[in-house]
Amino acid sequence: MGGCEEPPPAFFPAGQKVNRTPFDGPGTQPGPVFHALRAEFPRAIRGGWQEPPFEVIVTAKDSVLKVARHLRETWGLDALMDLTVVDYDGYQSERKPARFEVVWYLYSFVSHRRIRLKAPVPDTDPMVPTLTGLYASADWLEREAWDMFGIVFKGHPGLRRLLMYEEFSGHPLRKDYPLKGQQPRIGQLHPGVPPFGRRPKVLGGS
Repeated sequence: MGGCEEPPPAFFPAGQKVNRTPFDGPGTQPGPVFHALRAEFPRAIRGGWQEPPFEVIVTAKDSVLKVARHLRETWGLDALMDLTVVDYDGYQSERKPARFEVVWYLYSFVSHRRIRLKAPVPDTDPMVPTLTGLYASADWLEREAWDMFGIVFKGHPGLRRLLMYEEFSGHPLRKDYPLKGQQPRIGQLHPGVPPFGRRPKVLGGS
């Protein structure tokens, strides 16, 4: 995910022939989930490959919800283990023209299948559907992604900051966030809150 272009050699079984197609990314040929999804949602699925133990699926951002629902109901992907965002600002290419890529890590506790679902997201419209209706764990994961990267999850029941305070301006993990950006201190915003590093006095304590 935004790292090596090719998986380590150990991922390729000895003598395996790798035939690339227009739908391949870094790794081996598309797996069974890709082929099933491609048949079910031919206009939505943009790519697929395997990076063991994951099968990677790339979908259009507006189709994330229906694809994720299909993965849960048909393939038993009953857990959202993680969600992250990659900012390709300054590193866009013909293969990755969108600035952002939202990545969902799905897992099945029954089959132990692992899916990495990806959706390219342009900075002109940084919005994808929420998955809170499918996975309870999406709640805080989506709030963190909004807080750090500014990705809007349409339909989220309470999309607000998770790590930064509400008055924080900007999204600190975006690559264009200023390294020396100045933010108002909490003590200035909320005079009753003690400064960092100073514990509040506890009644009866020393």
